[in-house]
Amino acid sequence: MEKAKVYYSDLRALPGTNLLMKLQRLMRRAGIGEIDMNNKMVAIKIHFGEPGNLSYLRPNYAKAVADVVKELGGKPFLTDCNTLYVGRRKNALDHIDAAYENGFTPFSTGCNVIIADGLKGTDDVEVPVEGGEMVKTAKIGRAIMDADIFLTLSHFKGHEATGFGGCLKNIGMGCGSRAGKMEQHNSGKPSVDHAACVGCRTCAKNCAHGAISFGEDRKATIDHAKCVGCGRCLGACNFDAIYNENTSANDDLNKKIAEYSKAVVDGRPHFHISLVMDVSPYCDCHAENDAPIIPDVGMFASFDPVALDQACADACNSMPVMPGSLLDDEMHGEHFCDHHDHFTNTTPETNWKTCLAHAEKIGLGTRDYELIRV
Repeated sequence: MEKAKVYYSDLRALPGTNLLMKLQRLMRRAGIGEIDMNNKMVAIKIHFGEPGNLSYLRPNYAKAVADVVKELGGKPFLTDCNTLYVGRRKNALDHIDAAYENGFTPFSTGCNVIIADGLKGTDDVEVPVEGGEMVKTAKIGRAIMDADIFLTLSHFKGHEATGFGGCLKNIGMGCGSRAGKMEQHNSGKPSVDHAACVGCRTCAKNCAHGAISFGEDRKATIDHAKCVGCGRCLGACNFDAIYNENTSANDDLNKKIAEYSKAVVDGRPHFHISLVMDVSPYCDCHAENDAPIIPDVGMFASFDPVALDQACADACNSMPVMPGSLLDDEMHGEHFCDHHDHFTNTTPETNWKTCLAHAEKIGLGTRDYELIRV
């Protein structure tokens, strides 16, 4: 397979231009105009951000993308699927309210918001995964599969289970219905180290399935019969009392994300944009965001989602560590082991490379890329 082209623009904006103009210039240079969008319905997959989190992408960027789609004759809509966990995005009504609260309204973005898997997260389509090893049919939000053209606008940041959340995470996990998300998460279920548990109950507040209970000693216990393996408790615990017993679980999750992504993009035009800024250590699904672990990097675009993620990861790993960040804390910890990778150093139990390697194996794209500066 020949090298994929990944286009890059920095975040400098001198007088006479601005970042929105640079984003649109990047999209055009990367070839979005090659897609026939005339009178076609165009899904723009985005993460609206859990209210309380402030590192999600500003809606201004979504408008810039939607405006280019409309200029090309397309009919854009912003979309995401409902979540598994407790929060403001677990059903379509609350999800749209959350999107509006964070600024993603038809008036600010120039297009509508459609929650792809319906009111309660049950409106999905079973899509065959060609070459799938972990998943034979992926459960994808119906509105996403009904679209003629599929675009992504991703916030590239760290993630407590997958190492980072980029384009493939936005597609694979993000386009899965609630049942699809459960299928992706269910290979690993965490347990509690009672010696480290302080009984703060933060984990239980983040469990959407009532799987966590407390004994007379105030220590947490996770009922694996109820747990779906979503990992929210892992990210919520400030005392490292929750751990994953299945060491292959995160690798399995990454492979399923790759296979779900392939189900979404196969057989139709697709194009992808990632903005590497406010690179927080955890997902935008959190109702808070920690300090960025590295400085802002830039904007990337490609037709190849695998090459795009690889290019963004490489760019991040070339950046210095932000003092006072979680990554900085980890690197100064007593038992720190340097993995020579910012994302693995932040969350050592993760390995993002397994997702990209599997995606390449099943024919979703290539990790070999040519970076073209715009």
